[in-house]
Amino acid sequence: MVEIPRSLGFRPEISSSMSRSINPVARPAMSSCGIYMVLPKDRDESSLSESLLARYPSMPRYPPSPPRRDIDAAQTQSVSFKVTGMECTACAGSIEKALKRLPGIKEAAVAVIQEKAQVVFHPAFVQVETIREAIVDAGFDATVLKDSIEQSRNSVCRIRVRGMTCTSCSGAIEAALRKIPGVVSAVVALATEQAEIFHDASVVSYSKLIEAVEEAGFVAELVSAGEERNKVHLQLEGVHSREGFRNIVTSLEALAGVTEVELFLKEERLVVSYDPDLTGPRCFIEIIEQTGPANVYKASLAMGADRRADMKSEIKHYWNLFLWSIVFTVPVFFLGMVFMYTPGTMKRYVGWKVINMLTVGQILRWSLSTPVQFVIGWRFYVGAYNALRHGSANMDVLIALGTNAAYFYSVYSALRSATSDSFEGTDFFETSSMLISFILLGKFLEVLAKGKTSEAIAKLMNLTPDTAILLTLDEKGNVTFEREIITQLVQRNDVVKVLPGSKVPTDGEVIWGQSHVNESMITGEARPVAKRSGDKVIGGTMNENGVLHVRATHVGSETALAQIVRLVEAAQMAKAPVQKFADRISQYFVPMVVGASVLTWSFWFCAGKASWYPKSWIPPSMDEFELALQFGIAVLVIACPCALGLATPTAVMVSTGKGATQGVLIKGGAALETARKVDCIVFDKTGTLTKGEPSVVNTKLFRYIALKVFFSIVASVEANSEHPLAKAIVEFAKGLRLQEPLEQHQVQDFRAVPGQGVQAVVTGKRVLVGNYKLISENGISLPPQASEQLQDVEVLARTAVLVAIDGELTGLISVADPMKPEAPAVISTLKLMNIKSVIVTGDNRGTALAVAREVGIQPKDVIAEADPKAKADRVKELQSAGMVVAMVGDGINDSPALVAADVGVAIGAGTDIAIEAADIVLMKSHLEDVVTAIDLSRKTFSRIRLNYVWALGYNVLGIPIAAGVLYPCSRFRLPPWIAGAAMAASSVSVVCSSLLLKYYKRPKKLELIVH
Repeated sequence: MVEIPRSLGFRPEISSSMSRSINPVARPAMSSCGIYMVLPKDRDESSLSESLLARYPSMPRYPPSPPRRDIDAAQTQSVSFKVTGMECTACAGSIEKALKRLPGIKEAAVAVIQEKAQVVFHPAFVQVETIREAIVDAGFDATVLKDSIEQSRNSVCRIRVRGMTCTSCSGAIEAALRKIPGVVSAVVALATEQAEIFHDASVVSYSKLIEAVEEAGFVAELVSAGEERNKVHLQLEGVHSREGFRNIVTSLEALAGVTEVELFLKEERLVVSYDPDLTGPRCFIEIIEQTGPANVYKASLAMGADRRADMKSEIKHYWNLFLWSIVFTVPVFFLGMVFMYTPGTMKRYVGWKVINMLTVGQILRWSLSTPVQFVIGWRFYVGAYNALRHGSANMDVLIALGTNAAYFYSVYSALRSATSDSFEGTDFFETSSMLISFILLGKFLEVLAKGKTSEAIAKLMNLTPDTAILLTLDEKGNVTFEREIITQLVQRNDVVKVLPGSKVPTDGEVIWGQSHVNESMITGEARPVAKRSGDKVIGGTMNENGVLHVRATHVGSETALAQIVRLVEAAQMAKAPVQKFADRISQYFVPMVVGASVLTWSFWFCAGKASWYPKSWIPPSMDEFELALQFGIAVLVIACPCALGLATPTAVMVSTGKGATQGVLIKGGAALETARKVDCIVFDKTGTLTKGEPSVVNTKLFRYIALKVFFSIVASVEANSEHPLAKAIVEFAKGLRLQEPLEQHQVQDFRAVPGQGVQAVVTGKRVLVGNYKLISENGISLPPQASEQLQDVEVLARTAVLVAIDGELTGLISVADPMKPEAPAVISTLKLMNIKSVIVTGDNRGTALAVAREVGIQPKDVIAEADPKAKADRVKELQSAGMVVAMVGDGINDSPALVAADVGVAIGAGTDIAIEAADIVLMKSHLEDVVTAIDLSRKTFSRIRLNYVWALGYNVLGIPIAAGVLYPCSRFRLPPWIAGAAMAASSVSVVCSSLLLKYYKRPKKLELIVH
């Protein structure tokens, strides 16, 4: 890589937060690349006074720091802070917002209960003290936890690896990578043919990792390196001088939003790091083309390794090898197995002696089998050499040993026949050539079947359209020009036109038009969803009947579809714990097979020489040595470590892909394996068993106060809370005012009490809004009328929100959250699966019991008025009782329990934090998908067990038969070429067994729920 110094000229930069802090009303503006793009309009100050948004301290804006050249931009560091002064999740949210406005912040998570903030950041752009100051400026005290600072210079490198045949190959690559200084961990997936390496970028580069894989004897190709989210790779054409490259780099670095430009001179390739809020790939390409002479400099997106293209190429490669081997093998077969035993002219011609006892048939078989052995079968020599060179043994070793034994013994037999006038030996040229041909056929079928295991990802990736219609707007927002571009060049804030019958190119927001969009391919919802101005749309979904203008909000790797694909790919990379069984066996499998082959040959040869069996057992065309050699070769080539290595990953690939198509995202084989053992599921109530759409249905006042005044006070307090019940009350209060603006009250000393409610001082009055526990702990008694009303509300499975003003109960708000219609059937199905169901909720006990009765959960399995910590503690109690626990939730307050559970299941409509903490994500937010996830995991591991039974049983039965166990009693002998065909068939059969999971159907009772 050649580094070009930055130009000394001043380059203005704009904080990425500027585009987030303003509303979605758009105004056109000229972009930095000369194209009109829609930028957000400034917030109307008068509208702010009418809203009920939380009152946070003002957030400072920090300009981006220039990246430091002495630190790798991909380097990350983790630090934790002790944060005091937080009272509720709103406080945590304000801190996270303040942190994420800083440049170089990768992740920021704040825990209210633990009073802790954890930040993952890029030290090239921001320092620890700057992060601490941002928390302080947000209105809280922060101190660095010294022991928490963890230098994490780890970059992730993903490499496509071709040439692996079994788990011995993947194990050898992992061992070679782990020996490299700076490599933290390395995982190689045989089924996906990918290696994922976490390494210290300051110690070892990705090019060294690729070299290590290639030195191990495999073909390696870079898929991605480092943090690729806001990076783009550009391939240059027409640039032939260093000065031209220098001008391009300088021009790009001067562009607003560009943080770093790397030039790879040898490959004529650029890697540009950028802020997607300010610029993007289309701007870079236009700048490059404008930098040089007209129509000379060209740039295009450099696409990474395409697994689908690689798979097609590999399939074609093995098919061509097989066809060429057949060209030579078929004549060898007829010369050795047909013409020799067919009376007539052909037998006399084939048996005609040329030199002493050397016949025409032997010469022809030798000539035809040699290209098969050393040209077509050369890959087996290379694979065996590389494996042995690194101290391991794989399938190539077995094939090379078996075919060489047959071929070189045949050469010995032919040479001896040529030098002797009495030697009548038998050659096995047809054995070596037929063996290689059948193995190549097996590899072709195996690769063909493996390609089908990743069809789910291919279907997801194909949802994105190839092109998009980009609109250019004038200052009034009118369309002045439109052009077609490839979808990868759409940038954030671009406006694209979506025609009826075409797919939405990227995630965005509708700014003009109305239509119905079919989102079934992403969310699973069969009915088209109405879309109008202000609604969100998902990339890859189908626009049905109207024209839409969409402003892009998420592009490239940020889109929902890209994240789903990335999640499924990560799941397929992760090894299930059961895979360790196959890995352990593969370490010793090949040496044991070689030893068994030598013992087999030795036994039969010694038994023949010692006359332990009658001479009549030896076929007429053989002697004791040749019979023993046939048995030994058969043992070598029938043993198959490939089937063992493919048993787990192929099943996991198919099941995770199948789950993704049904809206169930499973994060890896470990989650699958644990989910099958689940015998207890803990459900959150709001948004999980219920729809999560609460609404105020009744209000009872216990003091003389106007209803509008009452709700204006309550709404002023609840506006500072993010709880769904609070939002329902605020919306109801807005509805009461109709066209009048909602009266605002000064709110002070706001504090949220986890699991109970909120309290604040409103215009000098102390207001409590929450459940009975909050009211009682503050010494406020309930009058008899209020107690009766509270019981009536709870019996109806509604939530009672009590309001006290200045120490006196003032009113009771009844909030109903409709039950999901499928909930009772789901609980019933789980009972049939011997899975216990438990409700853990922060709601009052009466409402929780009413919900439990409605869905069919026992009262003893209901935990009410639980805060986030209590939910996690309940999960741990169930685990200590010996249960494997799954937690199903959707909110921030569920994330501790999701992490504590053996399997965390997040509702897809929930918060990002809950989804991040979960092991399984239900994209459709349908409760029946909980059963689907459990059932799919059980079916998958039943299939994996069947695969292992087949793979192990095949070797346990096949090796003794190949060794001649049945020969003494039945004279049945397995020719080596048939043994080779059987070996190839074993791998194909295991992959095909896994492919049957493509036809998985969820339990019939669930189908009745859906329909």
